[in-house]
Amino acid sequence: MTKSWKTSAAGIGAILVAVGSALSSMFDNNPATVADWGAVVAAVIAGIGLLAARDNGVSSEDAGIK
Repeated sequence: MTKSWKTSAAGIGAILVAVGSALSSMFDNNPATVADWGAVVAAVIAGIGLLAARDNGVSSEDAGIK
């Protein structure tokens, strides 16, 4: 994760934005707004994929891949 910091940062950002927007819509004291949990799950899965991904500028040797 430290070698591919760009994709890791994007993954963490995607997860935080998805969860933050869902929590915001849940606790805004407006019963008409409802969190889109399908979108939240999709964004969290995409964020996990970004955490597992490798940056384009990181070689296989630098990433520890044999």
